[in-house]
Amino acid sequence: MSENVHGPEQAVRFEVALPAGPVEVSGVLAEPAVGTSAWAVIGVAHGAGTRFDHPGVVGFARAMAGLGVVSLRFNLPYAEAGRRMPGPAAHAVAGWAAALAALSAHAPGLGVWASGRSYGGRMASMAAAEGAIAPAGLVYLGYPLHPPGKPDQPRVEHLSAIAAPQLFLSGTNDPFVDPHEQLEAAVASCRDAELHWIEGAGHSFDVKGRRRAAAESAAELAGPVVEWMRRPR
Repeated sequence: MSENVHGPEQAVRFEVALPAGPVEVSGVLAEPAVGTSAWAVIGVAHGAGTRFDHPGVVGFARAMAGLGVVSLRFNLPYAEAGRRMPGPAAHAVAGWAAALAALSAHAPGLGVWASGRSYGGRMASMAAAEGAIAPAGLVYLGYPLHPPGKPDQPRVEHLSAIAAPQLFLSGTNDPFVDPHEQLEAAVASCRDAELHWIEGAGHSFDVKGRRRAAAESAAELAGPVVEWMRRPR
């Protein structure tokens, strides 16, 4: 677990503009520890079938706050409505646009970044490719390159259209990125992207034989993410 301690957390709600009308979604803002100056802000979206209170989302968001990055973990519209199956991609894109607008309003003047676990990260990439968001960079926590066992169904076409820097964190035992060469080729096709392998980790960054809580595994990702974010460009 990260030794860095995050500061206060605040429950928030913000509006997402959907075709059928606006809806409100829930989120939690985590601030750096008292006396620590924030240097960036980051949105953190959940994976398919989960919500913003998933331990992996909470652990990563809090660890980022502990390293000086204000974090907003939030529900995508379908999750807010109590559904496990994702709705139209356009709804998730709208959710991302609203989340980053809320972050920008909360901490004006700071660089705004986007990250997400699996589906949440993929939806951030689609939002960026479509121009719905323009983050300083994108961080994918287990990018779902293709359904497990179906490498012939890659989700890569839009990635090369993204101008912002991209960081892919993937476990070497993740069935969503097997074979590895397929993900490596996708990353190489991007304008500015880097791949960081987590040895032995699965899609949720659990490592066989190591008993760790999901929040702890996720918190350990914050270190390499912040190192990459701080790199001069």
